[in-house]
Amino acid sequence: MVRRPGSFTASWRASSFMQLLLIRVGVSIGEAGCIPPAYSLIADYFTRAERPRAVAIFLLGGNLSFAIGYFLAGWLNDFYGWRVTFALLGLPGLIPAALTWLTLREPRCNRGPLARRGATTMPTEPSLEAAQPQPTVRQVGASLLASTTFRHLLLSFAVASFFASGILRWLPSFFIRSYHIPTGQLGTWFGLIWGLGGFFGTYLGGELACIYAANNERLQLKGMALAYCAFAAFSACIYLTCSSLLALGCMGLAVIGVAMTNGPILAIVQTLVPSRMHATSIAIIYLCSNLVGMGLGPLVLGALSDALQPHFGGQSLRYALTALSPGYLWGAWHLWRASKAVTLDIEAVQGKREQKAFA
Repeated sequence: MVRRPGSFTASWRASSFMQLLLIRVGVSIGEAGCIPPAYSLIADYFTRAERPRAVAIFLLGGNLSFAIGYFLAGWLNDFYGWRVTFALLGLPGLIPAALTWLTLREPRCNRGPLARRGATTMPTEPSLEAAQPQPTVRQVGASLLASTTFRHLLLSFAVASFFASGILRWLPSFFIRSYHIPTGQLGTWFGLIWGLGGFFGTYLGGELACIYAANNERLQLKGMALAYCAFAAFSACIYLTCSSLLALGCMGLAVIGVAMTNGPILAIVQTLVPSRMHATSIAIIYLCSNLVGMGLGPLVLGALSDALQPHFGGQSLRYALTALSPGYLWGAWHLWRASKAVTLDIEAVQGKREQKAFA
């Protein structure tokens, strides 16, 4: 085995697959504990009309991590190996952890966010529900499943996660196998496309939702359904071309289109549920999407590539990726169905809030 510079071992590093697996599980637990409360805080701090933009801006951090992470990971792996790469990319996470601990405050401990801005017509949602007992997971689940819109959003999120996870995990292998692009160059391209392209698309989607479809979740969902359809088309074009530059260009257009849905779709989830259910609703969505998406997507695509190898040889991965690309049409159908019910579901939730306000 050729030892790259910096690929030395130390006692604190994983020395077996099982150790690496357990460490990765620990990382996932930490990430999972952050995401639901973060969305709940955003929903408490911002109004219904502002939430798509606020959620989109929050998600820009992930896009920046793509841009920086792919670029650094590709070149660090070339020069120092994957062990040092993991350590160097993980250490900076301690900085935002410290900032979060020192600066974030729970808005429900005080008055609601709208009251701090001068709203006096009625109590705000967080202040109304602060004294209410926390519903159990079973109660939250029953309430969420009673919402037609939430059911379709949950299914859309799970379906999109399945196809996205399968495609994204195998995309680098496709470009390496089909176009023999070195990992350093590929990391740079992916950083630009998934990082900067995703950054632009995410911000644009939140901004457009706030400017042209504020408080109009039905229009937002229809726009997201069209974006999913465009992603399916451009995604298929990535694998049907024989030019690496054209494939990368199609991937850029696909990423911008699908990233535009990130802010609005998660903002709508927060608007659909009472304040006491914000974090749990997001946790349920991510639980289902991770179990179905990350758990099965890469596995199914890898198995399909192996099954096609006797027929297509080294190009089997190309055709497996092509076969999964239309999957986003399925997710688009659920978004379209959700658009039919979202207005009534939101009005029902708001009606319950008004009853509590004047009780």
